[in-house]
Amino acid sequence: MKIKAAVTEGQGQDFNFEEVELASPKANEVLVDIVATGVCHTDAVARDEAIAPLPAVLGHEGSGIVEEVGEGVTRLEKGDHVVISFAHCGECDHCLTGHPTVCETFNELNFGGMNDDSTHRLSKDGQPLSTFFGQSSFGSYAVAHERNVVKVDQDVDIALLGPLGCGIQTGAGTVLNRIKPEFGSTIAIYGAGAVGLSAIMAAKIVGCKTIIAVDVHDSRLELAKELGATHTLNGSKVDVLEEIKELTNGGSTYAVETTGVPDVVRQSLQALRPLGISAIVGVTPEMDIDVHNDLMAEGKTMVGVIEGDSVPNVFIPDLVDYYKAGQFPFDKLVKFYDFEEINQAFEDSKNGETIKPVLKINQ
Repeated sequence: MKIKAAVTEGQGQDFNFEEVELASPKANEVLVDIVATGVCHTDAVARDEAIAPLPAVLGHEGSGIVEEVGEGVTRLEKGDHVVISFAHCGECDHCLTGHPTVCETFNELNFGGMNDDSTHRLSKDGQPLSTFFGQSSFGSYAVAHERNVVKVDQDVDIALLGPLGCGIQTGAGTVLNRIKPEFGSTIAIYGAGAVGLSAIMAAKIVGCKTIIAVDVHDSRLELAKELGATHTLNGSKVDVLEEIKELTNGGSTYAVETTGVPDVVRQSLQALRPLGISAIVGVTPEMDIDVHNDLMAEGKTMVGVIEGDSVPNVFIPDLVDYYKAGQFPFDKLVKFYDFEEINQAFEDSKNGETIKPVLKINQ
């Protein structure tokens, strides 16, 4: 079928709208009518640093309505409202033990440019276009394996739910699934973007006593306070390390680092109390750390977390339930854009004007 897609032709180039060909779903795949899709930093990295083969149709926070199911699909049917999450094999040891975020073929399936069977579903003028994250949701329709597609309640606006497939589940899942802070504990969240703010909301859900948001934008810190932060620190105005140690009587028990800035990563470790845990979520370049003083000497832990260590078919419906109950108001992070405004949405995300852009596609 012919679909409208925002195509990334080459590294660092703006998105161009093209009519491209999308093949029908094969066995265990579904065709999704894309209602909306979130704009994630990983999409910008893929465009600007070519971490996936180009040309490609990017996009990996798609939400929509099932239009067609392939042979063997059992969990989904036409008309279901769905969120599309990351691709995973479902068969390796990590997938089978509840950790698909570290699937043995995660990089191949999400960044390799092809579907599970090593073929393409997208093409233009007879030439293949790469698929991204097993979905390529910067298009009016997408084909994805049913294991990566999550059925959600139809009484929630489906246009809102796409970001649950990656960025928002990353922040919330890091807290709820991986570090699991105890009731009454202290946590510092570094970076008040979509991932960090989702972590703040999750920390409030589990009953952390002290929730400290660190950022350099006062507007984001104001929103962090609204969403559950008990304290906010502007890293450009105060000594964050000193302030956190004073607020927590010696250091936070937990930290979630979302910025990927080496100095902030070190800060997240140094501001921990002994036996504290810092979860590193941001994409961080090569950097130096003082292993003895920042980790070993005080029994601290530094852990990397991908996609919130989530099982999307379990966790995303949980997040929807929290949202419906008023405990996870992630809609406050979202600003909607028309699909044709995709380049503006990326620019607004880059300059911090919008926390979580969501593109409305088929409305």
